[in-house]
Amino acid sequence: MSKRNTKVFALILVLAFMVTLLGGCSSKTDAPKGEKAKGPAMIQICGATSGGTYFLLANAIAQMLNTKYPNDFKASAQSTAGTPVIVRLLENKEADFGFGQAGIAKDALDGKGGFDKKYSNLASVTYMYPNVMQIPVRKDSGIKSFADFKGKSFAVGASGSATELNSRDMAKIYGLDYLEKKDFKPEFASEAQAVELMKNRQADGANLIAGIGAASVMDLMSSGKYELLSFPDDKIAELQKMNPAYFKYVIPANTYPNQPEPVQTFAVANYIFVRKDLPEDLVYKFTKALYENQADLVAAHKAAKEMKKENAVNGLTVPLHPGAEKYLKEIGAIK
Repeated sequence: MSKRNTKVFALILVLAFMVTLLGGCSSKTDAPKGEKAKGPAMIQICGATSGGTYFLLANAIAQMLNTKYPNDFKASAQSTAGTPVIVRLLENKEADFGFGQAGIAKDALDGKGGFDKKYSNLASVTYMYPNVMQIPVRKDSGIKSFADFKGKSFAVGASGSATELNSRDMAKIYGLDYLEKKDFKPEFASEAQAVELMKNRQADGANLIAGIGAASVMDLMSSGKYELLSFPDDKIAELQKMNPAYFKYVIPANTYPNQPEPVQTFAVANYIFVRKDLPEDLVYKFTKALYENQADLVAAHKAAKEMKKENAVNGLTVPLHPGAEKYLKEIGAIK
């Protein structure tokens, strides 16, 4: 064989070897999110903005699953702008589980509100806790009613988030509009950012929708410079006409420092939602893990105490996933 042919043959051998190596690498693919292949199921759990109750609990669930069920789950938590984004991620199979408000999830099923089509890949796992509208205002702001925000500034939540949609509803029942009429200055901010805006006197109030005992509200109320706004019965009734997922809620006295009196406000049911197309066995194991390790979630945020079998379908607006339904029947939460 000539030197030239020898070099060509050697080059062909090298190329063939490289193709074999590359082919071997590319043939190994991760299992689709939430689907069980060999080994643990890789799942993504969505919360809202970092530091908020949704994200704290999503992260706690991921850690619990990874620590106690390493053969079944490999979980990660993801922060998002809130319920509208989370249900879109589930619908598009870009996430597997996620926290969300029951009323907004129902809008997604119906193709109403901020959704331009009917969603079909959404199911419920379990009720978690009430998302309570907690509206701290500066004591020196002169704000005694939400109507008093006219001409002032209010942290409405991250743009397009569930919190922000709730803020729109609150403004509407008082005849206010911050998007077109600019009746007050909206600050589009996460929960953590809203607290800083309040402390820096860049916002007169904030919508800190969260479970009772929220660290953000505790932080502000401990200073003695803020108070929580209350809502009268007639305004709550107006809200319920707009969205039946809203319900009256009274924050007990002394829930927070410098809060000697109960505060009447309103709330919505928070659920863990799931992709409807995930396997029944996977969702069954997930639901079972939640209830059998509730203490891990409570350690992250005490709002998780509300996850009880007697509350399992409170304010249910989206049908249960068959896997969740199977477990909830086993523990007597539903018939």
